Amino acid sequence: MLGDTIENVSSDMDTIMIRQPLGVCGGITPFNFPAMIPLWMFPVAVTTGNTFVMKPSEIDPGPTMMLAQLAKEAGLPDGVLNIVHGAKDAVNFVCDHPTIRAVSFVGSTEIGHLVHTRATAAGKRCQANLGAKNHGVVLPDADKEQTLAALCGAAFGAAGQRCMALSTGVLVGETREWCDDLVAEAKKLEPNFGMVPSADLGPVVSTAAKARIEGLIQSAVDQGATLLLDGRGHAVPEYPDGNFIAPTIIADVTTDMDCYKEEIFGPVLVLLNADSLEDATGIVNANPYGNGAAIFTQSGASARKFQHEVDAGQVGLNTPIPVPLPMFSFTGSRASIVGGPHFYGKQGVDFYTQCKTVTSLWAAPTGSATGDHVNMPMLGEKK
Repeated sequence: MLGDTIENVSSDMDTIMIRQPLGVCGGITPFNFPAMIPLWMFPVAVTTGNTFVMKPSEIDPGPTMMLAQLAKEAGLPDGVLNIVHGAKDAVNFVCDHPTIRAVSFVGSTEIGHLVHTRATAAGKRCQANLGAKNHGVVLPDADKEQTLAALCGAAFGAAGQRCMALSTGVLVGETREWCDDLVAEAKKLEPNFGMVPSADLGPVVSTAAKARIEGLIQSAVDQGATLLLDGRGHAVPEYPDGNFIAPTIIADVTTDMDCYKEEIFGPVLVLLNADSLEDATGIVNANPYGNGAAIFTQSGASARKFQHEVDAGQVGLNTPIPVPLPMFSFTGSRASIVGGPHFYGKQGVDFYTQCKTVTSLWAAPTGSATGDHVNMPMLGEKK
């Protein structure tokens, strides 16, 4: 459980810090990764000795139920992992119930702040991963083919419905001339039903999400951006009522446009221009979100400078920002997270446990009790 020990902190006295479970913890998960995100929560919680109440998205609760069944088959005792279904009332239950000591949340910025406020007002710990606007900075010395493929995969995979989507490209110098090749790369991707083997991206989650995304695309045009590739109106003949949007690329975007200020959460890549690495880093750092940022370059010096100066919790060098493996933590920062510590990894253990410091005195018997051990030791004092 990763506690700490100091032996002989004073004569015959030892101090240890041990970690113990909180008791009952709760989790609230979004629709977009209904199997992966619950696995950020309950495995760490139950391994550290807690029981867990999980509230999956009401849009797609099935995968969480499958995970619960697998946990039961693996031997997890009844009552350790519990699933509660519903929408707002179920969220409020997790936030309000006095037995639940800590709440983990992943989802939108608006709902995340409401959950954090409500849970902490009830005296609970709360960790909430919120929205994002992840940037990919492209320098002129980057490997062009590799970079274009990475941008398309990171922007349009999962139809852009992920908080680690690389939704914003920052083109430095002459890389803005790569736009035609970027469009050609994006056109290779096929939107279709996810179970079709040739599908590269599926539909967005709902008609409301589709309408919102298409509205942000139109706002970019109205505000002066250049629509290089328009994915609106894409039809899949076999699924005429599907919520499909094909890859969309918007160039000449500025930081005051709605398509930049808002998390689009769809298959849309917006492109900004910068004159230098310093300008590009300034754009990234001025954005309130801080989940992740990436740079594409063949210069180790440029990569190291960016890694050091960028204000983002997760950094990719010549790779889109991946979700960290379980031995690390998901280290989003700034407006992308509220509360803490971070999810899973060592910080996940910290979140789901409470510290207890134990100081013990086991002096050798002397035949008389002096009581000296109750005195406050003074610097330089000699006995």
